Amino acid sequence: MRAARLIKMVLLLQSRPSMTAAELARELEVSERTVTRDAQALSEAGVPVYADRGRIGGYRLVGGYRTRLTGLARSEAEALFLSGVPGALREMGLEDAASAARLKVSAALLPSLRDASRTAAQRFHLDAPNWFREPRTPELLPAVADAVWDDRRITARYRRGAGEHRREVARELEPYGLVLKAGVWYLCARVAGHGAFRVYRIDRFTAVDAGEERFEREEEFDLPAFWEERAEQFARSLLRDRVVVRLSPEGARRLPHAVDPLSAREALAGAGDPDGDGWVTLTLPVESEEVAHTQLTALGPEVEVLEPGTLRERFAAQAARSAELYRPRRTAPTPGASPGPRTDA
Repeated sequence: MRAARLIKMVLLLQSRPSMTAAELARELEVSERTVTRDAQALSEAGVPVYADRGRIGGYRLVGGYRTRLTGLARSEAEALFLSGVPGALREMGLEDAASAARLKVSAALLPSLRDASRTAAQRFHLDAPNWFREPRTPELLPAVADAVWDDRRITARYRRGAGEHRREVARELEPYGLVLKAGVWYLCARVAGHGAFRVYRIDRFTAVDAGEERFEREEEFDLPAFWEERAEQFARSLLRDRVVVRLSPEGARRLPHAVDPLSAREALAGAGDPDGDGWVTLTLPVESEEVAHTQLTALGPEVEVLEPGTLRERFAAQAARSAELYRPRRTAPTPGASPGPRTDA
């Protein structure tokens, strides 16, 4: 464990001019005290790690030292070939570059590891688009992707609103990163001159003009963290209504599969103690009464809606219609059979 950490520390210092103890601690997931001990251990082992003192000090390798511990293990080589998403690379216009890179990496590997790309592809595949949806590649995606790679500002026109309220607006954007979510491409960008980061659907862009002007990227920007935060905010913004329901143990188990997982998780965490039948009562955030009716119908008799009354009435009417539909039907008389005795009043 420690040996792997020491190797990683050397490789980190080899890839950068200097790193502070805090930066190394964050990368290695240890304390700064451990970083100090590891640096001392490397120095005693003959690795020329030097510590600069002071407010802007840090650790660095002296004299252009280069380690030879750069060989890949089989698991590392296979993980490397898993890092690309073939469909996404193709849509961004990077398929040829990715193919060339894989060939170069393969050629540099030991002969015993050159089948890593094949063994990885045989075992793992990422299919990003959602079920029952025909994936469509936005026509302007390659142009946006080029601007993202080169840190070039773009002037984009995109559609806002829907129906009669739809209109086109123009924005000058600093494109920071692309996200592929369930087959839909999104751009995370900062509005030039405003400093605010926003998210745009690429398929709503009607025009993209990428000039030669570059922007200064914020090194602190963390695309995965930004997306996770915005995705959660978006999910919460949709859950504007509340319904009160009773759930059987089976209903509670199936709830996260029927409604928004975030909503189900919060509702179950705040549920009261089970009653004598094992049912729990909870308040569930929902997008609307209509959506709640559609989603909760999937739970069948494992859920009872308590509030609001209008939603409970809707479920009661639905249950009555279902009972009528499945009520046993009278058997029609067999053709040619003699009718039973008739009784006159």
